[in-house]
Amino acid sequence: MTLWLAYLAIGSIAGLLAGLLGVGGGLIIVPLLAFAFTTHGLPAEHVQRLALGTSLATIVFTATSSGLAHHRHGAVRWDAVARLAAGIVVGTFGGSWVAARLSPASLKGFFAAFLLYVSIQMLLDMRPRPTRQLPGAVGMSAVGGGIGLISSLVGIGGGTMSVPFLVWCNLPVRTAIGTSAAIGFPIALSGAAGYIVNGWHAPALPPGCLGFVYLPALTGVAAASVLTAPLGARLAHRVPTRPLKRGFALFLLAVAARMIA
Repeated sequence: MTLWLAYLAIGSIAGLLAGLLGVGGGLIIVPLLAFAFTTHGLPAEHVQRLALGTSLATIVFTATSSGLAHHRHGAVRWDAVARLAAGIVVGTFGGSWVAARLSPASLKGFFAAFLLYVSIQMLLDMRPRPTRQLPGAVGMSAVGGGIGLISSLVGIGGGTMSVPFLVWCNLPVRTAIGTSAAIGFPIALSGAAGYIVNGWHAPALPPGCLGFVYLPALTGVAAASVLTAPLGARLAHRVPTRPLKRGFALFLLAVAARMIA
């Protein structure tokens, strides 16, 4: 019962942030799931991969709910989503293949380093000047591939990369957030599929696993995040997000320090 309540709490927070900031929620989901799985006694050699795969599977539902909510506000550039999608699918699936072959320590180190990068970027409000337009089909596919690759390795929906990129390409901030939320769907779908396939024959997986996706956690986190993502999307169009981003950045710094320790 305690674990189910933990999964619901993780999903509620992740869904709210997904709608509010355009992120998939993986930066919250992955470390909290890793902690919950360790507490639950799941095999240590699979904890990080299960957290990454399960995070991406939950973002399929979160991104759908958040993306549709932003669409109702007219804040999704579907042409940009379509042009990024091909590269995203290839990059994300490839990232899951790489993650299945890295050591747990390497995966944790990569994730902690990424948390440090994102938190510092948020604290310093580092954003390129929006002086250009979206690139062509080839450029968008290449950008999508890079976003997908990194997203798969750290189990996120890509918002921490796609929002700054879209703002740099002269999209309004709220449109960038809404478009990023929609981009999370192909990232999460292809990434989750990759973790399922690459973990299908992994030894010593606990009951309730579909490859590197832990179904009990998926159920609890997804159910809560789908309910709270539309609330976050409504807030994104009503309140300033800078104070929340600063607080979120400090939280990420603490999580990164804990993982490194």
